Amino acid sequence: MSALLKAVCRSMERIAPLRLAEKWDNVGLLLESPVVHSGRNKVLLTIDLTPAVLEESLRERVSVIVAYHPPIFRPLQTLTLSNPLQASLLKCVAEGISIYSPHTSLDSVWGGVNDWLGEGVLGSASVQAGKIESLVGDKIGPDGETKGAEGRLVTLSEPITMSDLESRIKQHLGLERIQVGYGTDAGRHGVISTIAICAGSGGSMLVGKKADVYFTGEMAHHEVLASIASGTNVVLCGHTNTERGYLPVLAAWLNEEFQTQETDGDLKGVDVVISQADKHPLLLV
Repeated sequence: MSALLKAVCRSMERIAPLRLAEKWDNVGLLLESPVVHSGRNKVLLTIDLTPAVLEESLRERVSVIVAYHPPIFRPLQTLTLSNPLQASLLKCVAEGISIYSPHTSLDSVWGGVNDWLGEGVLGSASVQAGKIESLVGDKIGPDGETKGAEGRLVTLSEPITMSDLESRIKQHLGLERIQVGYGTDAGRHGVISTIAICAGSGGSMLVGKKADVYFTGEMAHHEVLASIASGTNVVLCGHTNTERGYLPVLAAWLNEEFQTQETDGDLKGVDVVISQADKHPLLLV
């Protein structure tokens, strides 16, 4: 394993311990290329490993891709160039690019994706704006310490209207439009105090939890219907739109980890960059 890849694995484990990932997830070092190019010290952060992101990685002479979503999720029965995903993996191997995925471990860790979403909901840097706590339960490590938890529940110090919440979410995620389902006749004028949060696809985690609003990327149709029927408002922003804005936070965290580690000459000048080709796959037209 190259010195850079070792540093990435070590740093990501410190940032988002893999034990915090959901049992169904596939996280960690997913692809280790045997090809090592000296002088290539660039790490690319992306949500998805799409063909466009792969081409960007080749142009930028990247050595390691930290892909939030695992490009290898289910067992692979073949590795052929006829399958786009498998072709991308094979090209990475050939070009000396390794792949690491943190996924739900980065969601759960304190200071991770779900906390970032919660900060956007609070709409203020002030502690008085409200509190963010675990939605499902803390994850206790073997040392007895809590490093993270599933989901988040934001409790606002002062109630706001749904219209205000919508504005906060749009501003935080940089979106012009979001999908909203109102669980009460008051609609946008309804007053809310609690917001349950899950990045990505949150229906299975959120439905049934006590909150005024469910805030996630996407939910199944019947999950939306059940939530609205129970009087809970639903805010959907697009799966990766609830995740991509966190990449600058991760980049800063990863750079900090690199700086605090003892590094040899091979690790000097590591460049952590955020993919410009990574985008939400669906457009509003």
